[in-house]
Amino acid sequence: MRQLTLRGLDKDLTRCLHALARRERLSLNEAALRLMRRGAGLPDPPGASATVGDALDGFVGKWCKEQEVELLSSITACEATDESLWR
Repeated sequence: MRQLTLRGLDKDLTRCLHALARRERLSLNEAALRLMRRGAGLPDPPGASATVGDALDGFVGKWCKEQEVELLSSITACEATDESLWR
């Protein structure tokens, strides 16, 4: 891999770079490479995650199979179509 030194990053770009690195749990180098590739119109390299990350997983939680089944069975009435509304 080749190396490149960049100078003259303004405050806005530096802030954006740090925010991306923090949000997606990347190193600053990885964040800079991602921004440069996107700015150049290049796709992310193979194996790069397109997801934001797992930073919110602690708020969302994880369900066991039984909880999933319970939720899906509880919303079946919401999936019914009232034909009288579609006339």
